[in-house]
Amino acid sequence: MDTTPPTERRVDADLDWCFEAVQGVSRTFAITIDVLEEPMASYICVGYLLCRVADTVEDAGHIPPEEQARLLELYDRALDPDDETTVAEFREAVDPWLPAERDEVDEADAEDWNVVARAPRVVATFESLGEDARAAIYPPVSELVGGMAEFVDRYADEGGLRIRTIDELEEYCWYAAGTVGELITNLLAQDVDDRRAEVLRANARGFALLLQLVNVAKDVSDDFREENNVYLPAAWLREHGVSPSNVTDPENHTAVAGVIRRVTDHARGYMDDAQRYLEALPESRGNTLEAWAIPYLLAVGTSRELLDRPEDVVEEGGVKVSRSEVMGLIQLFKSQDVEREQIDELRAQLEDESFSPS
Repeated sequence: MDTTPPTERRVDADLDWCFEAVQGVSRTFAITIDVLEEPMASYICVGYLLCRVADTVEDAGHIPPEEQARLLELYDRALDPDDETTVAEFREAVDPWLPAERDEVDEADAEDWNVVARAPRVVATFESLGEDARAAIYPPVSELVGGMAEFVDRYADEGGLRIRTIDELEEYCWYAAGTVGELITNLLAQDVDDRRAEVLRANARGFALLLQLVNVAKDVSDDFREENNVYLPAAWLREHGVSPSNVTDPENHTAVAGVIRRVTDHARGYMDDAQRYLEALPESRGNTLEAWAIPYLLAVGTSRELLDRPEDVVEEGGVKVSRSEVMGLIQLFKSQDVEREQIDELRAQLEDESFSPS
């Protein structure tokens, strides 16, 4: 076990680059990492980027499904410490699929592909972490990569994912986000007693499913138009008279909005689990309550907006909480020590109305 966790991040050019890269690929994770301390900030930053490489390949509509699956399997082998495959082999294999010019993709996608192109640097940084951290991070990342390869292969003939049922959606969400929750839990569970560790492990799935299901509901249009993926369960869409291939057609907006509302309601069913997870999280190894409470509360607020105006997802391309609400929450945690007991009060407020500091 790492016995001397630093309170300040060591000077390391590769690690500095990883922190900069996260700022470009995920606003939510950037917020989380900004309020973590060391060594947890570095662990989560590098672990997240390892996952982001796989996520970008899995989302790439320009790569044939069989090639996506091959690349993901190659990447997984490159991460396996017991496999002779190198990350350089993955980098060589993915090279033909990298956007040739930055202006071929929008800025967000360019940042994602920049991380893929520099996968050797991400992996080298991961390998520089302590043995304890690597042992906690690698298994969930491998499960994520393998799960994504499985889904790509499952829908290879469709040209994109077409989730059939709510159970299959939860399976996908586990690979996409539950494994990240498991990574976090692995890093923290060894610092608490067995009972508290059991609470963490019992509720990690609910915490991750809440966040990912809300993402599914708010990103329906982008997922279909940019990646040809439909995560809304086909069974639910058909109950509303909609084919998965027509989710963005104007005549289906009202019906699809009904399914978005249904997925959001399903997501909100995991709020209690997510809150129990937060209440059990230790503040050790540089972990902080606000790092995970902020994305949790933003998911609560986003679910409120989704229930209030689900039509905006298909008519305007998405639903988000306002920037002022995001900054208000961040400022609240920066300006005062928010106790765990206050999370329930903040949740109740955000379920009904936008957050505004008193």
